[in-house]
Formats: sequence, structure tokens, C-alpha cells
Amino acid sequence: MSDNQVIQNSGPFRAGDRVQLTGPKGKLNTITLEPGKTFHTHRGILEHNDIIGRPDASVVTNNVGVEHLALRPLLIDFVMSMPRGAAIIYPKDAAQILAQADIFPGATVVEAGVGSGALSLWLLRAIGPAGTLASFERREEFSDVARANVATFLGHDPQNWSITLGDLSDTLPETMPAQSVDRVVLDMLAPWECIDVVSDALKPGGVLLCYVATVTQLSRVAEAIRATGNYTNPDSHETMVRGWHVEGLAVRPDHRMIGHTGFLITARRLAPDTILPELKRRPSKTDFSDADVELWTPGALGERSVSAKVMRKRNRTAENGAALSKARDLDAG
Repeated sequence: MSDNQVIQNSGPFRAGDRVQLTGPKGKLNTITLEPGKTFHTHRGILEHNDIIGRPDASVVTNNVGVEHLALRPLLIDFVMSMPRGAAIIYPKDAAQILAQADIFPGATVVEAGVGSGALSLWLLRAIGPAGTLASFERREEFSDVARANVATFLGHDPQNWSITLGDLSDTLPETMPAQSVDRVVLDMLAPWECIDVVSDALKPGGVLLCYVATVTQLSRVAEAIRATGNYTNPDSHETMVRGWHVEGLAVRPDHRMIGHTGFLITARRLAPDTILPELKRRPSKTDFSDADVELWTPGALGERSVSAKVMRKRNRTAENGAALSKARDLDAG
């Protein structure tokens, strides 16, 4: 573990730290500590200087006596509140990705696309300083937000992480040698377009994991994986999380739950010239027509876009957080 990571996650609060404040009604606010600054609510003003120097998990009182619990955000808190360029992979799915793709310390991992950097943070934590994360992103504005978010949380730019701009089909062969990658995680609209180059990069026994949002995407990527003849039969899952209310004898499920966010589909790379034994199963309707394929194209699936004005604002927010975090660790050094 690096000195930066030790400083980031323990010890008294310092200027540049992100702090999660919980008010008396349970409302959460996340701020970045700056000397002389104040945090305003409709129930008073809290001085940043009153937080700086206190231990983590302290209770601080504002100018009218309202108490707030101050905590360093966990990674799960940070990714839910950080500036976003693209939609993030939610923690419930990130946890399953780490498990199902078997991300391990020292692994060489390819990620596409990088989005806002949420999954990148989970992957970097799992592979440790001995691992390598190669991320690929087609949109530069998304990569800028991701870089800033990662630097904000870690307090530095990780040396074992790179972002390559461009289409994965074109850039992966130029970046990663054949059979050099342990794990590949694809979070993109049409992952089936990249299966061939991924097959070349993966080591025998390596894991391919695709994160897709819809049933039609799931079906097409599964058939594309099978069609290569290079993988084990794919497994598909989705994860749903339901909280519980537990207070005295009042024990019941929460009224709301985190339902469908996406599907995870995994398969393992076979050794060259290996033919997978055929599974004996009942016949199923696996064929699809050209009309079906047309419904699965990226244009038909639709891709949400973020306006340039919104992206510029999010970039400024992310870069400001990164600058404050880096300055904090430089001062500590």
C-alpha cells in the first residue's frame, strides 16, 4: 500500500479531504475541505476549519448548534456522488464484476469504456500496485472526467493505469501484445464488435466479462461469444439488492430496492486450437434473422448523450476536486 493511500483513508481530516456530512435528519452532503471556507444549509453555517484537524468519524456543530457526523467517504460513497460524464456502473454490479471476472492483485486488466471512472477505481483497488489497468475510451471528455475522479479519490495519478482514446477494435492490438491480458471487462453499447481482438489479447484461461443493459444486447453478445469458438459457454447474471429495515421488533424489507441495472455475461478463453465439447441439451430457438439483428444495432438501441455545456461543467468540477486532492498529498509529503 502506498503512502498516499494510507494518508487518504486514515488520520485527522486535512485540507483537500472529501468529507461526508450527515445532518440530524439523515441527509448527506459531501464537501471538499478548504481552509477558510464554509458549508451553508438552511439550518446554519459550518466552518471547514472546525472540521480540519479532527479525527475521522467526529461530530461537529455548526453556528446554531446543529450537529453533523463527519466521515471520510468510502469508495462506495465516492462513486455515487462524484461528477459524471457517462453513467456509472453501480457498486452492486462492480462488486460482482470483481468476483465473476476474478480480478486479482497483480493482474493485467483491460477495461472499455472508462465512462466516469467508477469501475476503474474498483479495478485499481483490486489489482493493487503490482497490477496493470489499461482503459479504453472513445470520447475524450469522458476520459477527462474519469482521470480527474480517480485523482480526486486517490490523491495522485496512478502509474499503473493508462487511458487510450479510440475504438477498442483499432487500439487494443496496437496497445496490448497477443495473449498478454488476464481479464477483459467490456462496458459498451456493442461489445460483440470487439470479441475478435479481445480473443487475441486474452491469455488462455483468461476471463471476458461484458456488462450490458438490455436483453437484446445480452442475447447478441452471447451468440457472438459462442460463434468465435474461442470461449467456454457464457454465463449470464443480474444482481438485485434489497435492504431491510431493522429497528427493535420492526424488521421488514425496505419498500424500495435496487433492481435491474444491467446484465453480466462471462466466458473464459480457450487454449488455441481447442474445441469445446458440445453440451447435450434440448433444442432451443437460437437462430435469428437479419431483421432481428437490425433491432440490436447501436442506433436502434439508442445511446444517451450529454450536452457539451453539461460536460464542461462536470469537467471543471472533477478537475477542481483532483487539484485539491493532489495539493493535499503534496503538502503532507
